[in-house]
Order: sequence, then C-alpha cells, then structure tokens
Amino acid sequence: MTTIGIIGPQGSNTWQAAHGYRPEAELISFPHHTALARAFAEHEVEMMILPVYNTRMGGVLKSFQVMERMREGYWLDNIVQPIHLSLGTLNGSDQLKVIMATVQVMHQCEDYLTESYPDISLLTVTNFAEALAEIKAANRLDYGVIEAEALLKEQGLNIREREIAPHNKTRYAVIGRSPGEATGYDATSILTVPLKDRVGMLFDTLGAFTQRGINILDMRAESDAKTQELQIFIEAEGHYRDKILIEALESIEHDIVQENDCLKILGSYPRVDMRIKRIKTFGFIGTGDMSTWFAGKLESEGYETLLAGRSTALRPEEMIARVDVVLICVPISFTSATIARYGKFLKDGQALILLAGEAEAPLQTAMEHTSAGVELMLVHNLWGPAALTMKDKNASVVRTPRSGALCSEFEAFLYKHGAAIYHDSPQKHDLLMGVGQKLPTTISVALAMALADNNIKMADIPSHATLTSLYSILAMARVHNQNPRTYAEIMSTKGEGRKIVRSFAENILKIMEMAEKEEIDNLCDQIDRSRTYLTRDFLDASMKQSLAVDKVLGKLTKR
Repeated sequence: MTTIGIIGPQGSNTWQAAHGYRPEAELISFPHHTALARAFAEHEVEMMILPVYNTRMGGVLKSFQVMERMREGYWLDNIVQPIHLSLGTLNGSDQLKVIMATVQVMHQCEDYLTESYPDISLLTVTNFAEALAEIKAANRLDYGVIEAEALLKEQGLNIREREIAPHNKTRYAVIGRSPGEATGYDATSILTVPLKDRVGMLFDTLGAFTQRGINILDMRAESDAKTQELQIFIEAEGHYRDKILIEALESIEHDIVQENDCLKILGSYPRVDMRIKRIKTFGFIGTGDMSTWFAGKLESEGYETLLAGRSTALRPEEMIARVDVVLICVPISFTSATIARYGKFLKDGQALILLAGEAEAPLQTAMEHTSAGVELMLVHNLWGPAALTMKDKNASVVRTPRSGALCSEFEAFLYKHGAAIYHDSPQKHDLLMGVGQKLPTTISVALAMALADNNIKMADIPSHATLTSLYSILAMARVHNQNPRTYAEIMSTKGEGRKIVRSFAENILKIMEMAEKEEIDNLCDQIDRSRTYLTRDFLDASMKQSLAVDKVLGKLTKR
C-alpha cells in the first residue's frame, strides 16, 4: 500500500485532498513542513502532498523551500481542492474571546475575521491537532476554531458558521520519487539557485521563454533570506524533456545567468487549469496548413481537435455532431459556399467561428444558414502557418449579437498566446483589409511585373537602394515566395477593400501627371496635405519603427 505524508489531521482539507487523490493509500499526518520533509527524506513515506498555492493567500513559500532542499523527489502531479472553512466552538452559545487556526487558514479568513470579529484575539498554531486537544482538555468555551467542517464535527465541535471564506481553492503538489511522464498537456516548475542580481536578469530570463513561444504560467522572484541574492521560481508550459523547453533552459543557464547548474527542475506534471472551460472539442472544416497550425495550438491547451475535409474519411457533417465549436478554414473563394453547405448541421448551443476575412460577406451567409441558438464570430488572423507563435501578431475579431461564452473562450485563447486583438465591425474590417492586404498584395505583384518588363536584375537592387526603399522589395519577395492562390484570392475578393486599390490607382496617375509636368510646388503641397492628414503622432511612431527595421536590415546586408 502506498504511504502518503500530509500536513494536518484526518478530516482536514489536506487530508480530504490526499484521500480523493489516492483513496487506497495510507495517509500519515505530520504537524508541519519540517516533520513531513524529514519523513520523506528518510523514506518513512513514499509520497508527500504539499500546499503550493491558495486563491486567497497566494504561494506557500514554505512548500517551495522544502522542494528546493529535496535531494531526491519530483513534483509529478497536482490536486486542486475546494476549501470549505467553518467556525466551530465547544459550546454554540458562549461569547468568543479567542479564535484559533493554523497560519495558512488564518490568512485565508482574513476578510471574514476583519468584518465579523475585528477586536478578537487571534491564535495561530503550527500543530493544529495538539492545540485543539489542549482547548478541549481545558474546556475553553470562549475559544473558536476554524477548519474544515468535517474535521470540526469529527472532533465534537458545534458549527457556528459555515463557508466563512468563499471562492477558496488550494493547489497541492504531489511529490514522488520518480519523474512524471509526458502527457502532451504539461507544465514544468523550475527554481534557480540564489543569483547575483544584475540589470535585466528577470527580463532576459522571461525572454528566453517568450522568444520560443513558451507561456509562463507563474513566476515569482524573491531575495534569498541569507545572502539577499535573487531567486526565481518559474512555472512554464511544456515537459522538461521537450526540445523547445530544453533550449530555453540551456539559454538561461549558459547565456543569461552564465552559471553551471544554476537551475533546479522541480518536476513536470499534467498542467493545472483553474479556469472554467466550457469547450472540450474544436472541429475544423478544412485540413490545410492553417487548420493544422491552429489545431496544434489548441491541443497544447488541452482541447481535443478534429479535422474534416475533402481528403479525410471523417465527413464534415459527422464531425460537427461531435464538437462544441466548428471553425471553417478554407480558401477565401470557398468560404461562403462551405458555410451554406454545412451551417444547417450546427445545433443550438454550438458555436461557428469563421477563420476568414469579411470581403465575401461570410458572416451574413452564416446568419442565414445557422439557427439563432448557434454562436457566431469571425476571426481574421493576419499571420500564416509559418509563424512560430501568435505573440504580437494582429488578429481582427468581428463579434456578432450571437457571440457568446464559447466565442469568448476562443478569443481568450488568442489573447493568452499574445495575439494583438482588434475588434471591428464587418464594414470597417473589410475596408481596412483593403489597406492591410489587398493593396500591398496588388503593389507587390505589379512591382514584380515592372521589374520583369524592364529587365531589372535582382542582384543589382540592394546596391542601388536605401534601406527604406527595400521594404517594398522585401514585401514583394515574401508574396512571391508563398502559395500564389492565397494572394490571387486576396486581390480578387469583392467588398469595400476594392475601393482602396482603385483610389490608389487613380492617385498614382495624378501623381505621375504632376511629376511628368515637373509641378514641384504642387507635389510639395500634396505631401504637406497628406502629412497633416496622417498626423504627427502617426508619423513619429512610424519613423521609430522604420529606424528599428533599418537597424536589422543594416546588419543583414553587411553579412
């Protein structure tokens, strides 16, 4: 039989958490962290359970100190336990003069005690069982005791008030002697040794994770009590055997901290998510690279995904019946037809999210071909499947009166991964996509045609261009380096965006006419009028961005 060491007597919240985790195990109680850590180190228990975080009091420093000093042992799992605290007394009617609880419980009930017993004496204890025995032996009728209701009743106390600290949860770390295996939805806890502090240490350390698209779930930095040196605790998504996490940790150790063995991996375990998730499964209509990209990101968050399309045995109508949210991610020219074909299969309570632009009015099509109880939202992600992460990438979100909790959960997923979210109306989105996609694509294709018409050699361009004038060349190269159909469809879609391209073409002709007539003053006036419209704030911000790009391009062109 497995033996598990816990802090607190039978019936306590920790005991309930451990019993729920391993009902068949033998639970051995210890009065405090030190006693439990010693028992684990001396193999008196095979596992131990430590409180590491509480929603009302934050992290439990003592537990992390225990894990830091462990010579053997791994954090391999977690328990999230709702904490229900009650106030009990030996006699239900006497006036209270003292309230007793452990330090952790007292902190969790701080709001209640301040409001209900602002002038009472508070007694915090380390060994709860021993202190309660003394109260009972001395028949302290004026003492109140705070703990789990089950424990108080088992000890024969009267319950004076229940649930005195609502919305209270504690996360417990399960410590064993073997590391946890990868599940595909993991997190890893890392602790540094006390470090010599320097400017930018925290920033650079976090950067090692964010540059690789690794999300930080928790981070704390404290000064070591003895040396006053900096010590950092980080909980990051992923398993300690994952290649990308290994790279991040190696970078921190060798490039940032520059001290061998400065990191201690406390363990990897199934990721804890204390949020309420309403969605279990996403289904994609469309099996292209973008669908696969999004499916991978969603699976890393613990969601199930299904993909259906022309090349899959699973038909879209069959897939729809098995998921909570349907995402349509097909070429632009097929989006509306796909909605019209499969919208009727969605039922009330599901959601339809369109990964598309609004040029072909897919939202209106979706409104017409789905029932009123189906949630509906459009998300236009302005990045392709070659992107490593969503961080700082633009996402245009068009919500509708039918966008509800499921749509909000997907939007929260985008936000968590660092996407820059902008909310648009359908009309505004369509017009701005004319500026952000249709016009640049049209210019890029026309520029390549002009280079070919005039037999310009690509090798000659960098030597005859400023860094700024290379921007359009780089954009042109990027467009021609990817799937041509994507860009052909961007240029061909209907909607408000076409006005931008037409307006640009008309103004090109006007500018050319003034230039050919050598109307320098008219051209200057036009530039001044445009400068006023663009605003000084926009121009200053753009100049800073341009200088930053120039700095990068300058390094690349010197190689």
